[in-house]
Amino acid sequence: MPPIEKLDQSLSSLVNCERLALSSNTIDRIGYMNGLRNLKILSLSRNNIKNLNGLEVLGETLEQLWISYNHIEKLRGISALKKLRIFYFAYNQIKDWNEITKLNELNLLEEITAYGNPIHERIVGESFSPEPSQPMILLEKEYYREFNTRIPHLKKLDGRVFLDKDDDDEDND
Repeated sequence: MPPIEKLDQSLSSLVNCERLALSSNTIDRIGYMNGLRNLKILSLSRNNIKNLNGLEVLGETLEQLWISYNHIEKLRGISALKKLRIFYFAYNQIKDWNEITKLNELNLLEEITAYGNPIHERIVGESFSPEPSQPMILLEKEYYREFNTRIPHLKKLDGRVFLDKDDDDEDND
């Protein structure tokens, strides 16, 4: 089967769909989501998507968005996704920490993956291991603290559970 290049109007007919996997295609634009009134999980990883336009119509239902390995630079419109709990956006083109700050508006957000973006590479470089069982090096701690400062209610980043802030302070004594 050839990869899907464009989303079309037929997508809107999936009114009872709760999970939709469109990963590993060549989709460059999100659209025709307005009929997906029950969609909770959307996977668009490994496409050619450059922005989040078109997702705002899912603001009242979408709980998980998997959009890693695309070309997204800005998280414009993410605040419309009020029910979002899980957001995977590793290996995109997020360069500015102000984009990450937008995620703080999502009060239910508890888990994200963000490694592989330029904001990650600038701090951690090649030393990062997304394996949660590996010990955290100093640069990784700086990266995690930055996220914790910008999104205090976040529970899990890049597969690692945030410890209580008091526990983290004890490590620095």
